[in-house]
Amino acid sequence: MNTNAPDGILLVNKPQWETSHDVIAKIRKFLGIKKVGHAGTLDPMATGLLLVLIGHATKISQRLINLPKCYSGTMKLGVSTDSHDTEGTVTKTCDLKNVTIENITAVAKEFIGEQQQIPPMFSAKKINGQKLYNLARKGKIVERKPQLIVVDKFEIVDFHGDEVKFVIHCSKGTYVRTIANDFGERLQCGAHLIQLCRTNIGNFSLKNALAIEQIVAMSPSEFAEQLVDTEQAIPLQIYLEEGKNA
Repeated sequence: MNTNAPDGILLVNKPQWETSHDVIAKIRKFLGIKKVGHAGTLDPMATGLLLVLIGHATKISQRLINLPKCYSGTMKLGVSTDSHDTEGTVTKTCDLKNVTIENITAVAKEFIGEQQQIPPMFSAKKINGQKLYNLARKGKIVERKPQLIVVDKFEIVDFHGDEVKFVIHCSKGTYVRTIANDFGERLQCGAHLIQLCRTNIGNFSLKNALAIEQIVAMSPSEFAEQLVDTEQAIPLQIYLEEGKNA
């Protein structure tokens, strides 16, 4: 493309088992420009809203990363894994004879509010310059400092068999698969994440996102119409918050 290099924010529906970087690479190739970034990745297993930043929009990545997130997901009870999701190795199994919907609902309420979360070993977080997942793949476990997260909503949508469907609204930096693992620990049966979809980032919605196949089939004018203007993208509350902290 590379016709009058575009600027703005593109809402993309990331498919399962593609990395966020795979999506970025495809859009870079399609546009013929290098200045393409993102405002927070998704795990390969996860689907949903990815904010792709193009041109000058890359300068506001941190502001967008700071926005709260909403997810819908499913966790499988009775099985724990070292990665806290389906990509890992099973570390523990347990029967569910004492698990009820009342137990599940009560435990979900315990996650509401501020809390300290320890990042999982299988994550891209760096310690001493090394990504944790590289260390984890070598069988190494290092101490990780807990980080403050906030869960505004944790709603149990359905419980059937050994699967629990939920909706969670949380702050930046929240590892939802670790929420699933910790949920299983508190329920005393273990659990891991088997499905996750990011539905919202701040005021941005998955409903307005496009599949990568749709994007690469567009003409330059069609593509330009899909971009959210950078000036309109930053919610007022971010500016207010920055003013308070200045």
